[in-house]
Amino acid sequence: MNPANPKSDDAIDLARRVIETEAQAILGLIPQLGPSFTKAIDLLQGCAGHVIVTGMGKSGIIARKLSATFSSTGTSAIFLHPAEALHGDLGVVQAGDVVVALSQSGETEELVRLLAAIRRIGARLISLTGNP
Repeated sequence: MNPANPKSDDAIDLARRVIETEAQAILGLIPQLGPSFTKAIDLLQGCAGHVIVTGMGKSGIIARKLSATFSSTGTSAIFLHPAEALHGDLGVVQAGDVVVALSQSGETEELVRLLAAIRRIGARLISLTGNP
């Protein structure tokens, strides 16, 4: 314990617990990797157009970051807000695109409505949900 600053010891202990919790969560993903992961990678590698990333709320914030990361690594990517897509921005989605849709519930109304339009266009879909 640091008698000069006991709060710094508490902060370090908390940080260690948070990092350990996050590491365990990442390790917990390993058993979930399977054929659907391989199929998603194949779709992304074979994408002839853009990778369109979409999500509402917190999932939308993550989708924006994922789109930026794709762009930073040389993959042509665009964030598409599901509500805006339904009000005129859907034109960015083309048949050769791959859409990556993020949703905690998998049932977000705006996203579900957007997916119907994506199917009509013929873009390929990868969904990432917290609720299988």
